[in-house]
Amino acid sequence: MTPATPAARPITGRFVLITTIAFFAVVIGVNAVMMRLAITTLPGTEVDSAYSASLAYQREIVAARQQNERDWQVAAHIERQPNGVASLAIEARNHAGEPLARMKFAARLERPIDRRADRAIDVAEAGRGTYRGSAENVAAGQWDLVIEGDAEGRRMFLSKSRIVLN
Repeated sequence: MTPATPAARPITGRFVLITTIAFFAVVIGVNAVMMRLAITTLPGTEVDSAYSASLAYQREIVAARQQNERDWQVAAHIERQPNGVASLAIEARNHAGEPLARMKFAARLERPIDRRADRAIDVAEAGRGTYRGSAENVAAGQWDLVIEGDAEGRRMFLSKSRIVLN
């Protein structure tokens, strides 16, 4: 005597309808979640108005030429401690190598992928030609270090450098 084999269930129209609806529900659900994550995590454009940025472009070119003519040597060193505090030291000298005093430097760390994570660095003159500042809650990774130097109410120096903080 041979054991009875169970009979296979026939595929019905109801089964096909339910599996088709379930398949598309999963696909649409995953797409909705991925769209939501993409929209909430990507801030969008680099600048708010491309037209405004293009109008300011010529002024930036003139300012860059003037900065090159001044031939200042501005050296910056930034270091991140394990507690998330980033310390910045700036040494500024003119074309003759003399320290630049009474400058107002401003610095910020910008995240290349998310402007919402940008951190301002409070910079103060620590000595003749030496400026120091720090920022808290700085995550490890790639940053753009932007340094601006003002004197007599106008920007005299601008630098943007890609750095990696550990």
